[in-house]
Amino acid sequence: MTVALATKGILPRLPADASVSWIGDRSTQMPETNVARGAVEPAPRVEYELELYYWMKLIRAFEERVSRLHRQNKIVGGVYSGAGQEAIVTGICAPLHDGDFVAPLHRDMGVFLMRGIDPGRLMAQLMGKETGLSRGKDSFLHGGDLDHGVFGSTSMLGSSLPVAAGAALKFKMKKNPNVAVAFFGEGAASRGDVHEAMNFAGVHKLPVVFVCENNRYAYSTPLEKQMAIEDVADRAVAYGFKGYVCSGNDLLAVLELSERLIAKVRAGEGPVLIECKTYRYRGHSEHDAALYRDQEELIEWQSRDPIPRFEFYLEKKGHDIKRIREQIDDRANKAVQAAVDFAESSPLPEPQEALEDIYAPSGVAVSTSSSANGNR
Repeated sequence: MTVALATKGILPRLPADASVSWIGDRSTQMPETNVARGAVEPAPRVEYELELYYWMKLIRAFEERVSRLHRQNKIVGGVYSGAGQEAIVTGICAPLHDGDFVAPLHRDMGVFLMRGIDPGRLMAQLMGKETGLSRGKDSFLHGGDLDHGVFGSTSMLGSSLPVAAGAALKFKMKKNPNVAVAFFGEGAASRGDVHEAMNFAGVHKLPVVFVCENNRYAYSTPLEKQMAIEDVADRAVAYGFKGYVCSGNDLLAVLELSERLIAKVRAGEGPVLIECKTYRYRGHSEHDAALYRDQEELIEWQSRDPIPRFEFYLEKKGHDIKRIREQIDDRANKAVQAAVDFAESSPLPEPQEALEDIYAPSGVAVSTSSSANGNR
């Protein structure tokens, strides 16, 4: 069986009043039952799965191109590859709605793409161009876009979790049907602000999803040297909510949890912790040769790559995977090249612009209410 690929350029983010199963037109519904349970699938679910496959391929292609550009000295700042972790970002972001709040990590470039941020603007941010998210004032690490619900992170990994808890508190106080999602690594799990954010979320039963991307290394420190437990999710019970563990290299496993648990959080059932077990293929950053890792360990995890794993699933369902792969690769590569062309043709910021966007414009009154809404 072959299925025509969807013509949409991106998987749309869900409007606030849509069901979790909405993927395109409001008249198009996905079955509530997860595909892994063997439900009969109408065409919309098939299109949804192919779009998710496209997202993983796009994220991988984008990341690999950024790594090459970094070696050509075209990227401003460090590059922290998320290659091998695409199923986590794709599976977590797929059920999100417009208005939801996401705090990504330094390896979560795919969050920006899946939330609808133009790939050209993202690439321009990486190159320090005026057309980037921060108009060339900072590296990718601290760039965000609140119009798309993406919070700009900081170099102190884990410090964005209290911010996500604050966004979730706002949703609860205003009775907004939205959720906050905060990504963090197993290394950041031992930080005090991570503990405080989860404890606060548990006490107030906030609509927040904590996502631990456990790739087994905090820079060069292996998991067994970081904590005496195997699963970070075990800590959730101490904060008064549940923790769940899944393979971060299995898109279907991530989806099964995210679709079900995000719906529960959105319905007011309080926070959850999802731990996704995965592995980063590259070192901590592009300059890190990762000599502290065993090569056999890397090969073992590469054999569990999430993209070929999902391709195997699609092929077993009767899809012409060779044809689909060629079409998806062509679509992803064109999108990445267009982003590079846009960024390279964009101007660098003027020196005097470094002093802009620091203070509110003169004559603009900043009240307590406007500050609470994020206005400057």
